[in-house]
Amino acid sequence: MSLPRTREGRGPRDQPPTPSWEEARERWNWHHPEKRRLFEDAFFQAEGYIRRGSEECQKFWSFFERMQRFQSLRATGKQEEEAGRLRHCIPALADLPPTYDPRYRINLSILGPDAQDARGPAGSLPPERVSEFRGALLHYLDFGQKQAFARLARLQRERAALPISQYRDRILQTLKEHQVVVVAGDTGCGKSTQVPQYLLAAGFSHVACTQPRRIACISLAKRVGLESLSQYGSQVGYQIRFESTRSAATKIVFLTVGLLLRHVQREPTLPQYRVLIVDEVHERHLHNDFLLGVLQRLLPRRPDLKVILMSATVNTSLFSAYFGQAPVVQVPGRLFPITVVYQPQEAEPTASTLEKLDPRPFIRVLEAIDSKYPPEERGDLLVFLSGLAEIGAVLEAAQAHARRSGRWVVLPLHSTLSVAAQDKVFDVAPPGVRKCILSTNIAETSVTIDGIRFVVDSGKVKEMSYDPQAKLQRLQEFWISQASAEQRKGRAGRTGPGVCFRLYAESDYDAFAPYPVPEIRRVALDALVLQMKSMSVGDPRTFPFIEPPPAASLETAILYLRDQGALDGSEALTPIGSLLAQLPVDIVIGKMLVLGSVLHLAEPVLTIAAALSVQSPFTRSTRSNPKCAWRALESDHGDPFTLFNVFNNWVQVKSDRSTKSRRWCRREGIEEHRLYEMANLRRQFKELLEDHGLLAGTQAPKPGDSYSRLRQHRERQELYQLKRQHEEGAGRRRKVLRLQEDQDGGSSDEDWGGDTSQGAGDVDIQDVKFKLRHDLEQLQEAASSAQVRTRDQMTLLKLVLARGLYPQFAIPDPFNSSRKDSDQIFHTQAKQGAVLHPTCVFANSPEVLHPQEPEATEGKGSQDNRDPMSSKHQLLAFVSLLETSKPYLVNCVRVPALQSLLLFSRSLDTNGDCSRLVADGWLELQLADGESAVRLLAATLRLRAQWESAMDGQLAQARRRRRAAEEVVALSKELLQFMASKVPASWVPAAPWPEGQEPSPDTALLAQSNADLYSDCLRSFWTCPHCELHVPLTPLERIAHENTCPQAPRDAPPGAEEAAPEPLRKVSDLQRPYHCKACQKDFLFTPTDVLRHQRQHV
Repeated sequence: MSLPRTREGRGPRDQPPTPSWEEARERWNWHHPEKRRLFEDAFFQAEGYIRRGSEECQKFWSFFERMQRFQSLRATGKQEEEAGRLRHCIPALADLPPTYDPRYRINLSILGPDAQDARGPAGSLPPERVSEFRGALLHYLDFGQKQAFARLARLQRERAALPISQYRDRILQTLKEHQVVVVAGDTGCGKSTQVPQYLLAAGFSHVACTQPRRIACISLAKRVGLESLSQYGSQVGYQIRFESTRSAATKIVFLTVGLLLRHVQREPTLPQYRVLIVDEVHERHLHNDFLLGVLQRLLPRRPDLKVILMSATVNTSLFSAYFGQAPVVQVPGRLFPITVVYQPQEAEPTASTLEKLDPRPFIRVLEAIDSKYPPEERGDLLVFLSGLAEIGAVLEAAQAHARRSGRWVVLPLHSTLSVAAQDKVFDVAPPGVRKCILSTNIAETSVTIDGIRFVVDSGKVKEMSYDPQAKLQRLQEFWISQASAEQRKGRAGRTGPGVCFRLYAESDYDAFAPYPVPEIRRVALDALVLQMKSMSVGDPRTFPFIEPPPAASLETAILYLRDQGALDGSEALTPIGSLLAQLPVDIVIGKMLVLGSVLHLAEPVLTIAAALSVQSPFTRSTRSNPKCAWRALESDHGDPFTLFNVFNNWVQVKSDRSTKSRRWCRREGIEEHRLYEMANLRRQFKELLEDHGLLAGTQAPKPGDSYSRLRQHRERQELYQLKRQHEEGAGRRRKVLRLQEDQDGGSSDEDWGGDTSQGAGDVDIQDVKFKLRHDLEQLQEAASSAQVRTRDQMTLLKLVLARGLYPQFAIPDPFNSSRKDSDQIFHTQAKQGAVLHPTCVFANSPEVLHPQEPEATEGKGSQDNRDPMSSKHQLLAFVSLLETSKPYLVNCVRVPALQSLLLFSRSLDTNGDCSRLVADGWLELQLADGESAVRLLAATLRLRAQWESAMDGQLAQARRRRRAAEEVVALSKELLQFMASKVPASWVPAAPWPEGQEPSPDTALLAQSNADLYSDCLRSFWTCPHCELHVPLTPLERIAHENTCPQAPRDAPPGAEEAAPEPLRKVSDLQRPYHCKACQKDFLFTPTDVLRHQRQHV
């Protein structure tokens, strides 16, 4: 009988003597990169336990080196002699190892065909080294299993110690007996992580858990997935805007409230869910209150649907009574003793008189912690501040203190950070170092950070409110409520005794309101009312809100929607209103998308709408850092076009494989994750327009040759592998922070220092997701075709933006020319004295807004505060009016004044010869020539009617849409002629209308009322130059006749002579002037653009 053979290919008696560890080290260099690569190629396959080049691969080599050092210390000659004596004495032990090793209990083989081939006679790996490597790999896997089981045991102990674990059976039993249950728990009781797991263990499926913020959805999904032993993205997942880990196997999904409302909009009865958990209902967010009203109406129609409301132990009776005295399960918190220290701040005479927050009280707290608590005592600091500016002020001073002391790592935390930057607050500080986390109120309830021992409460919060009279958003600082103060204090006592420093007096705390003001009572409600109309929930005035909003706010929202054309006279949704309700953006931006599709400007408008829907991509230090090169992308036409240039250039950089987009963003002073958001929004907008037939469907990419298809397939497989690797490794082990974390005062660009900060195993997951979600070639082609290369394109694009933004217009103060750049003043219809936001492109170059070469006319110069006669007056159209310390105009674009007011005003009142016009009862315009004014008004009426017809046709059925498409070309040509008209005019704010007398929209233009007592005195004899009709007519009757006269040609407006093309600024270094002989036009093209344009004429 032959002896059994080992997998090394020889019998045990034929094995050479095992060399000592010292001899093996001399003969074989395990540190040599080529040697390691051979073993990785043989053992670390894509489908194996460890993948080549992964973070797990690096951990194994670190473990291997430590194991070699340990074994070299244990190796002795006596053990070898004893093993040899036993083998000779007992032949049956010949195939057994000389000593017992627990790794032999692992019943698996990790040796693949590649490894078998590599160690053979022709291979380059010695058999003894293969055996040594295999043993180390088994040890590593065993070690990993032990660690995993130890973590699991610790997790189970922690779960069992949570206060809510004692109420598990009660919660499940109450849910079986009632349709709605209120779970009220103090901070730290574990309701957000444990209740979903109780439902999963009890057999519930199709569970949705809503969170008010995206960061809470992600962090809770990771935690619940870890504790429930569910593979991340399978049984437990999350779904937020543009990102989802849910699959067909998902039983619990964490999602935002707004996303759940979108589901209700598509399927009113929510058939895909069996249990709804509404978390953080006590925060009283706008969408949360609306969702509660929707659920109250839905529950009678869905008796099988269960609802759990989870709240802090504040005002639970309100929620219980709202759902018919639903049972309340009170869960006590698990807080360690917390010492409250009141430190009211006295006004210091040496304090700065600037509006910037004084950081010295916060630094004194850091110094007190350093002096009182030794570094060996763990415990991090959480500082609650009111806003980003305050975080930036304290961040700068705290980082300076951290550099001096070497005992702090300072990190910001707010909702505008990227996910990667937010995750840093969960990492571990080095030994002897504490974390100092500067946060907004996001850390009150939505984010739980372990290890917090100290809390500094500034007592302030910034809240957005809406002023319907001034039509502006106010971001104001308020004192917090007592409920919020208790929530902040509770963050210090989750893991041990803590200290809460309150930077206000105890008497101030006693004067705080018990609860915060519900958001529904202080914000604009137009988006909410539009969503309610699209969901057919009835009259918003009678909707059963848990606490109804002010009646004036509802009426203002309904009136605004009617003015925007989203509601008709009976307050029913119009076709454009139905479309706007499905767009997840403000109404004005949604209108831009529809208008852009009408005028065949969808591609550039998609980019601009997406850019205006996210926060500014520029970092806080962009404008103060001389190294940032963003000014090369600045457009003097306005902020939307600057953002447009930024996105298009970023796409070009992305498509260039030789250039790192991260490095480019750093050089330009741009946060790249904002550009990723723009790309995602742009795609979503495009799909919505395609679904409604407003945009032609995207053509499938050409298949290409076999080599390109194979290359694309391999690239996508690699991207999917990187994404899976990142998701599986997420949350596995917390990283150790560097002592000097590079933070730019709120910048979320985690590699601001360049690519050198990236380790070999790190993955730019945002870039991976971007490449998986978008076809880069198609996006590059869309960005190239969207470039604004001619003056006509710019004019039409400005028209689209201006009509979407109207009535958000502002006029410059007549004395601006004598003011310096930062003191320029503008006036809106409802707010006087607004200024340009510091980030606005016009704040540094306001001279482009001043009319050049004023054209004075005889007898009609400037009078009072009226601007001089000129055909070059400009208005500012702005996206938002935000008041902080001052009212600021945000995201502005300059548009021609006279033409814009004529095209977009809802009412125009004139004098007898139409030389004086009042637009919307706000601006009085004076024209130099009455005859030119009449012709201009005639063109205005015709263009407004044509534009409305084109929009109706675009939203109508396909047959009418084809006919409307033919009208768009003529409409665009007439609009360009109208915008090129040069009619001198001046303006002055009109006196207010008498109380109770408001103009009706568009009726003044028609003047068809027979009851007008003044019509007869305005008539004069007039002869039509086309049909020679001689009758007494008013100026407006002349307009009506000329627009309907069959013999009248469609003349251009007065002063609409063909203007010389205005060269546009280059937005790329590769662009060069190009004259096309086929279409006789001049462009700024890159070489690729030239080829693409020439192909159109083939």
